[in-house]
Amino acid sequence: MINSMTYKGYTASMVFDAEDKIIVGRVLDIDDIISFHGESVTEFESNFRAAIEDYLAASKELGSAAERPASGKIMLRIAPEVHAAALKAAARSGTSLNKWAEGALVQATRKPCVRAAARSEA
Repeated sequence: MINSMTYKGYTASMVFDAEDKIIVGRVLDIDDIISFHGESVTEFESNFRAAIEDYLAASKELGSAAERPASGKIMLRIAPEVHAAALKAAARSGTSLNKWAEGALVQATRKPCVRAAARSEA
């Protein structure tokens, strides 16, 4: 079971610290570090919401955009010829266009993708 909580598109982990008897949280899927805790689920949720609101306010005050977790969904508008070529390349490689495009994006960004790596090993 994964213990997590979501607020305004941000997801936080929930880990019980038995020594301090608190629930410790950290916002997942962004590079900025946002952590908080609570002695109960109610306090944890309240502190999580406050941490997100503080993060959004601080980002605005600093004139920078708050980092948002990526959804994993992407909409592209490309030339029909490129679309057709990508469909053919995906078919030749025996994968769906989504999997083929993910692999191309991983290569282009030179960042390994855990999901893509797991798929290629299967």
